[in-house]
Amino acid sequence: MLLGREHEVTAIDERLARARARESSALVLRGDAGMGKTALFDHAAAAAADMRVLRAVGIESEAELPFAGLHVLLGPVVDRIDHLPDPQRNALRVALGMQTGQPGDRFLLGLAVLMLLSDAAGDGPLLCLVDDAQWMDRGSADVLLFAARRLDAEGVVLLFAARDFDGPGFPAPGIAEARLEPLPDETAARLLEDRAGDLPRETRDGIVAEAQGNVLALLEFTEAQRTGAAVTEPFRTRGVPQRSRVLRMFSEQVAALPQRTRDLLVTIAADTSGDPGVVLDAGAGLGCTAVDLEPAESGNLVVLAGGRLDFRHPMIRSAVYQEAPLQTRLRVHAELARVFGTQGNVCQRAWHLAASTTGPDDEVAAALENSAGIDGSLGGHSAAASALERAAELSREEPDRGRRLLMAAEAAVQGGHSERADGLAGRASALLTDGGSQARIAVVRARVAEQEARPVEVHGLLVDAARAVHAQVPDVAMDMLVWAAEAAWSDGSTHTVEDTWRLAGQLAPGRPEALAVLERFVTAVTRLGPGSVAEGVAAVRSLFGSGEWEPRDAATAVSGRLLLGEVREAHDLAVARERGLRDRGAIGALPLALSLHLGTALHLGRHAEARAAGTEGLQIVEDTQQSRGRSELCAGMARLAALEGDEPRCVELAGAVDTGSGGAAARARGALALLDLGAGRAESARDRLRAIVDGTVPLEGLMAVPDLVEASARLGHPKEAADALAWFEEWVDAVERPWARSLALRCRALLAESEPDRAGALYDQAVASHRDDAESPFERARTTLLQGEWTRRSRRPGAARSALRFAADTFEQLGARPWAERAATELRAAGESQAGGYRPAVGSGLTAQELAVVRLAATGMSNRAIGTQMFLSSRTVGYHLYKAFPKLGVSSRGELAALDLG
Repeated sequence: MLLGREHEVTAIDERLARARARESSALVLRGDAGMGKTALFDHAAAAAADMRVLRAVGIESEAELPFAGLHVLLGPVVDRIDHLPDPQRNALRVALGMQTGQPGDRFLLGLAVLMLLSDAAGDGPLLCLVDDAQWMDRGSADVLLFAARRLDAEGVVLLFAARDFDGPGFPAPGIAEARLEPLPDETAARLLEDRAGDLPRETRDGIVAEAQGNVLALLEFTEAQRTGAAVTEPFRTRGVPQRSRVLRMFSEQVAALPQRTRDLLVTIAADTSGDPGVVLDAGAGLGCTAVDLEPAESGNLVVLAGGRLDFRHPMIRSAVYQEAPLQTRLRVHAELARVFGTQGNVCQRAWHLAASTTGPDDEVAAALENSAGIDGSLGGHSAAASALERAAELSREEPDRGRRLLMAAEAAVQGGHSERADGLAGRASALLTDGGSQARIAVVRARVAEQEARPVEVHGLLVDAARAVHAQVPDVAMDMLVWAAEAAWSDGSTHTVEDTWRLAGQLAPGRPEALAVLERFVTAVTRLGPGSVAEGVAAVRSLFGSGEWEPRDAATAVSGRLLLGEVREAHDLAVARERGLRDRGAIGALPLALSLHLGTALHLGRHAEARAAGTEGLQIVEDTQQSRGRSELCAGMARLAALEGDEPRCVELAGAVDTGSGGAAARARGALALLDLGAGRAESARDRLRAIVDGTVPLEGLMAVPDLVEASARLGHPKEAADALAWFEEWVDAVERPWARSLALRCRALLAESEPDRAGALYDQAVASHRDDAESPFERARTTLLQGEWTRRSRRPGAARSALRFAADTFEQLGARPWAERAATELRAAGESQAGGYRPAVGSGLTAQELAVVRLAATGMSNRAIGTQMFLSSRTVGYHLYKAFPKLGVSSRGELAALDLG
């Protein structure tokens, strides 16, 4: 056991034990340099003698070299890459320089690494150790952290070690952490007593005082004392500044070596490959040979293990590189560039050339730009952005500098690095004044705002840019204004959409065809209010059926179908969008697509399907650490929780929705209103619903009218919603959908309950209309429930029972607990003595992910195919099936097809 690190050792050992039982986990060890992180890694590797171990170290001099960390960590298992599904295999092969192609999405690469680690754990559990993670290149860090957050049942342990103060930091949200604090004096004294009991007590006490709890300092000061490199004054080791004392100790050890040995050590420190051939080839250019390594080996500074030449401790690398003269570092990088150039490694050559350059150099800048994506050799947007940013720094002329900064910004925004993209775009803007460049800069900033779900800002950026560049690039300005109008619509701001159209007419009158499309869009979204909704619906139908315009955002296309009452078509669009993203492995864009799937599945009463989509979407939002889609998902899941009567969950989810998110904010308010209706709080429901109906989002306002009518009827004031109902009926007449007609008839029946014959006829018509259209089973059950309640109150309990029984059964199947209980109460009041309470539907005991896996397995898909669809390893899929079978009362996949799984 490592003294003073018992807690951390236990945490590691527990994770290794769980991995042997096929449970995956990840942990970040944090602490100052020399606190024992590497010793803990050595313990983990020794304790995992029965496992496969992969190990990598972040290197400061190569922190911008794309996917250098992945190269080292995955080197022993690259032969398994061909086992991956096509999208992941190709992305990872490009990232590792094994083939050329388009730079991969960082989330797709994360999935590829997750799948590869799972495959590598096929013969037994796997341990991955990443030391000095703060120096890991950005691309590798992003990919590994994403994979760590998606680990589940693969039998993989992923451990990171990061220094607190030395380096750029290593944020790892969503990953468990353990912080290594300085050892207490008494523990440090025990450690020295075990390791250096031959030294006098007063000397050991001096070392303890000087080391101040730093484990490595304790050991190195002890060795220095033994060799005479340290002097006590009195009872105290003569030290160096606290923040650098251990580095200074290593630096002094290196300084005592022959010059050619020091040059070879700098070469090892500057190289990430660990390839002895690369080091010695570069060293030959410095006048060094393999013999010159012997003093470093005998001094226990470097080791050759597993075919890799590396330092005994990561701090030795830091000491070697930081203390080397600038001229030596420049020569070393130049020689490494030469070696990688002879190997045809474009990327490594370019970065080492850049590291060997102290001032502007257009040839090196061009080499970096070439490596950044012309032939796809970097394999990642983040890495491309880094290469282009460094190329800009090396550019002599401002136009070249600005052009490369802009390209870097575009690469960063493609990779989902919003903050970085915004900063690069700002720097480019100061150097580029032509209209085309300014338009591209505006597009980058608008995409940043779009990724962060800020539609108002998207609109403002695009409109301002269109004003500025329309004289130089009118076509681009018009495209920007169409995008701006769509952004305004997504925020529910119809007046802003209209203003954008007017501006387009002023700025680009020479584009009549584009103006015509935009005019139809404006008509479609601004003529949906009372008195003009028929005109708006006709414009929507014309716009979406013309083929002249393709919405930028799938949400706009889905909203258009819902405005036409075409719920099934909207659902098909949402599912197709989701499927396309899954096929491409574009997990970063999936949350918004899943929110559309969630919303349309709820409309169709497919609540289990909706829960699976929403749960997966929220998990991906957390795993990818992005905000786009979060509000939409939370709003949809809040409605599902309201349907189920889960008040704490509904309130929590609705509260997580951005109040400025337009439609999502309205849907969250609608979820709370539905919760109130289910709980009998009609007044609170009416107030919330009135705000939605009177709001700026027509689609949400229309969908809220039936609930508003019901809330007003329960309060005894049904006619207060008459104006809203007239608007809703105008829309119903325009869309001509049976399910919408049913809701209008239901509302009319509620308003006419004081007229028995009329109310009865209207309820009969509403129920019959529902039967003509299988959409919206929840609304059909509500209509039948209201009919049954009214019939019972009309003193016809026998006639009421069949309607109430149908409503109760439907609510149970949908998992709508409060509504099922209300129907059961009405049944008992109607004389049905056997009417029970709520009974859970098949599959209600499954987690959302288990249900999603089971539903796919019921179609006959293999574990591998399910994993590809859900971005899970096949082992995790198998684990979920193993957990689900007993809950469903089945023992084989073949029995799943017979179950009603929603």
